[in-house]
Amino acid sequence: MKILKLIRKKQDNTQTTGEFWFENKRIAYTLELPWKDNQRRVSCIPTGIYEVIAHNAPNYPKATSYWLQNVPNRSEILIHYGNFHKDTKGCILPGKELLDINGDNNLDVTSSVNVMRELNKVLPDKFLIEISNAW
Repeated sequence: MKILKLIRKKQDNTQTTGEFWFENKRIAYTLELPWKDNQRRVSCIPTGIYEVIAHNAPNYPKATSYWLQNVPNRSEILIHYGNFHKDTKGCILPGKELLDINGDNNLDVTSSVNVMRELNKVLPDKFLIEISNAW
């Protein structure tokens, strides 16, 4: 089964930034919430390997999202489009770049809908995600 790697690069009290790697190539930057003991809607999820399936989420109709399965003590964790840490609610947002696009002194992901559409072209309907911290 194919593996998408999420390598978390930096974390602060507001957010976690990282990179998606697929077939030895960086394909996106990522934005998540910071680690807060896996609390629902305020924390990123634990590191580990999870099965992922393509999912047509009604809240994200512009591109197919991806649903992480069997996340400990969590449910409905998606990879979906969005630009700001307030858009994540525990999910993973992909983007083309990490920039402060709204002037709040936090990094945001850019072109998220377009990046999700590109992910839809290269990712299979079922794969594994390996999440690790680089710090």
